[in-house]
Amino acid sequence: MIYLDNAATTKIDPEVMKVVRKYSKEKFGNPSSLHTLGLEAKKALENSRKVIAKSINAKSQEIIFTSGGTESNNLAIKGIFFANPEKNHFITTKIDHDCIINTCKWLETQGAKVTYINVNKEGFIDLEELKKEITDKTALVSVIHGNNEIGVIQNLEEIGKICKEKGTYFHTDACQSYTKTDLDVEKQNLDLVTLNAHKIHGPKGVGALYIRKEVKITPLIHGGGQENKMRSGTENIPGIAGFATAVKISNNKDIENMTQLRDYLIKEILNKIPHTQLNGPTKENRLCNNINISFKNIEGEAIIGYLDSEKVCASTGSACSSKSLQQSHVLKAIGLSNMDANSSIRLSISRFTTKQEIDTTIEILKKVVDKLRKISPFKLD
Repeated sequence: MIYLDNAATTKIDPEVMKVVRKYSKEKFGNPSSLHTLGLEAKKALENSRKVIAKSINAKSQEIIFTSGGTESNNLAIKGIFFANPEKNHFITTKIDHDCIINTCKWLETQGAKVTYINVNKEGFIDLEELKKEITDKTALVSVIHGNNEIGVIQNLEEIGKICKEKGTYFHTDACQSYTKTDLDVEKQNLDLVTLNAHKIHGPKGVGALYIRKEVKITPLIHGGGQENKMRSGTENIPGIAGFATAVKISNNKDIENMTQLRDYLIKEILNKIPHTQLNGPTKENRLCNNINISFKNIEGEAIIGYLDSEKVCASTGSACSSKSLQQSHVLKAIGLSNMDANSSIRLSISRFTTKQEIDTTIEILKKVVDKLRKISPFKLD
C-alpha cells in the first residue's frame, strides 16, 4: 500500500507508539491523583506542555490540551464570542477549514456578523481587504496558516501586524503547518493557535490551543477545572505524551526531503500527463507535503477509486468533507470551474514516503488517467 493521504492523517511514529503504550500500560495514573502514578502522569503532562510551548515560543501555561483541531478551533472562536459580547464581528477566509466555516455560520445564528475574506487564484488573502474589513466591533480574525487542500501558507507576520494595529485578536489554525514551517506567537503576533497531533505522526484524538495570557475567552467544557480551568475533563496522558514526542522528533531534514519529493512529483505529473494543472501556489509558500492537481475532463472521485484499486491512497480534498458530494469550497474560492474543481485530487506525502513510491504512483496515475479519458463523455480540445 502506498499512502499519499497524509493531510488527512499520518501513521504513528514507532517512537511515539512506545510512549503511548508506556502511559497506557505502565504509567496510567490520573494526573489529578496525588499518589505516585498520578504524580508521574502529572509530570508527563507538564513536560509535554513545555515541549509544545517551546515549539511556538509560548509560555507553558498558555497551552491548553484538547481532543484535536476541531475542538481547539471551536474553543477559540466560540470562546471569544462568549467572552467579548461588546464585539460581535468575526473575520475568516473563504478557504478556511470546514470546522472554522461552520462554527462561523453557527455564530451568525447567534447574532454575530461574519466577513469571509476573498483569496486570489493561488489562495492568498488580500491584506488590503483585511485592513478595510476590521472595525472597532471586530472580536477576532481567524486565518488558516497552511491550507489542507491546496497547501497555501499565509503570511502570519503581516496579518498579525494588521490585527495588532487594529486592536483585534488573531487566531490561526496551524494543524497542517505545525512543525513543517515556522510558528512564533511573538514574532507573528498570534493570540490563539490551533494545533493537533495526528497530522505529524502523533496519535488521533489529541490537540492543543495556545491562548495568550491576556486573551479574554470563555471555556466550552465545564467540570473539574483541568487545563487551567479552560477545558475540564481528565487529560489524555498517553495522547499528550505521544503528541510531545512527535514534536520532538520533527526536524528540518525531513522537511527538506518532503519538499524535494513534492517538487519532483509535481514536475513529473505535469510533464508526463497532459491537460493537468497545479492548484495553489508553486514552490514558494506551499506546504512541503501538499500536491493538488486538476486532470481535465475526468472525475477526481473516479481517479481516487482506481488508485485505491491499485493500492494507492489519495484524496479529492479535505478528509472531513470527502463523503460529501459538494464541490470543494476551497477550489471554488480560487476560481476553478465546476469541472476543474471536480477533476482535482490531493496527494500528500510524509517523511516516510519514498522516491520509489512516488515513481510507482506516477506510473499508476498515468495509466488511470489515460483509461478514464478514453471512456469519458467529455472530450479534450
